[in-house]
Amino acid sequence: MVAGGAGYIGSHVALLLADRGYEPVIYDNMSSGHAWAVHGDLIKGDICDRPLLSAVLDDTKPVAIMHFAGKILVAESMERPELYFANNVSGSIALLELALERGIPVIFSSSAAVYGTPERVPIAEDAPLRPESVYGETKLVIERVLDWYARLRGLRYVSLRYFNAAGASPSGRLGELHRPETHLIPLCLHAVMGLREKLVVFGDDYPTPDGTCVRDYIHVDDLAEAHILALEWLLSGGESRVYNLGSEKGYSNFEVIRAVGRVVGRDVPWDMGKRRPGDPPALLASSERIRSELGWRPRYGLDEMIGHAWNFLMAHETLVRKLYSGE
Repeated sequence: MVAGGAGYIGSHVALLLADRGYEPVIYDNMSSGHAWAVHGDLIKGDICDRPLLSAVLDDTKPVAIMHFAGKILVAESMERPELYFANNVSGSIALLELALERGIPVIFSSSAAVYGTPERVPIAEDAPLRPESVYGETKLVIERVLDWYARLRGLRYVSLRYFNAAGASPSGRLGELHRPETHLIPLCLHAVMGLREKLVVFGDDYPTPDGTCVRDYIHVDDLAEAHILALEWLLSGGESRVYNLGSEKGYSNFEVIRAVGRVVGRDVPWDMGKRRPGDPPALLASSERIRSELGWRPRYGLDEMIGHAWNFLMAHETLVRKLYSGE
């Protein structure tokens, strides 16, 4: 079962599962997912709907659950924390309890937001966990629930802490379409397409080489591959694990803007804005643990992430323009 499998990362994982011979069942309330992104049998439902979720698990009998069904907007989480605690915490606990009752292992979509502003980079999994947003706090709460359920009741899980997911399926079958969009690479591409007047860069006075924030970008298909490895680990009897997923290479906002211009051949129009509260100067992953234990290796670099994302937008330009025009 892929909970949240109609969303950006969940749909890419479901597609790879299908390509690898698995039979993904997509469970999604479609509040932010897309029907065209679904690969597998779709069951429309909410993780907070425990009776429906229980019935679906009994009917489909999945060998594992991949849990992507969470709200992800940091700013919204600070404005409407109740939504994030209801869905990301209460809904997730309902899902975990049902999985535990049936002995189903879980792969959890976590986030680098659990770290907050790091003391040092690259960030290893044993770094202090000090989230600075409600979103990050909800991810950390569920990681703690997973740990206690594992210790007390035998739940087996893998928690994957993503850094900045980017890109699109190299085949062009899937890509990133959020509304509202908050991720830097698609925002740059939307500005190039004229879907927004200009990109806003939030601050140029950080203690980084060019003054703008530095982030670790990882291709969405590389993330999907890590989920397959985590699944195979659990199905082979592996113990619970927590892993970072990042490229271990950081790029500043200005470096990304220049890379977009280089890859698509058109400059990104941008304006300078003020810093956003809670934006750490630099987030850079150490992914040594998953590389050494599961043999995971990212395949794609920044230019390929941008190129795949641009190819997807160009191949689906009519759909993209309808979405952002409000139709």
